[in-house]
Amino acid sequence: MKSIADINSIRERMQSQIILRENSDNDEIRVVVGMATCGISAGARPVFNTLVDEVATRQLKNVKVTRAGCLGMCKLEPIVEVYVPGQEKVTYVQVDPEKAKKIVASHLVNGNIVTEYLIKE
Repeated sequence: MKSIADINSIRERMQSQIILRENSDNDEIRVVVGMATCGISAGARPVFNTLVDEVATRQLKNVKVTRAGCLGMCKLEPIVEVYVPGQEKVTYVQVDPEKAKKIVASHLVNGNIVTEYLIKE
């Protein structure tokens, strides 16, 4: 950077990207996998890979699978959270690759929450 004009140029470019992200992802479903050390040691990596593979295989263009750090419930790892626009967050616990496949098929494709994988009170 050589001047204030350079800084302002970068700021304007970044601002336009933020606006694009805010406007383009309104119908995007987010699937978040807890990938802190507790999640990884409980098997979150194969769960994450299975979710990514299933979403790609089914060509679910409006689904984004991401990683997060600790989700705060280590004894219930691996944890998968599903965020559907306009709905409450759904938290699945003790997920394994087979459960991940069912979550994709039932919840992400057909809109049916897999209640047996939710936290039991």
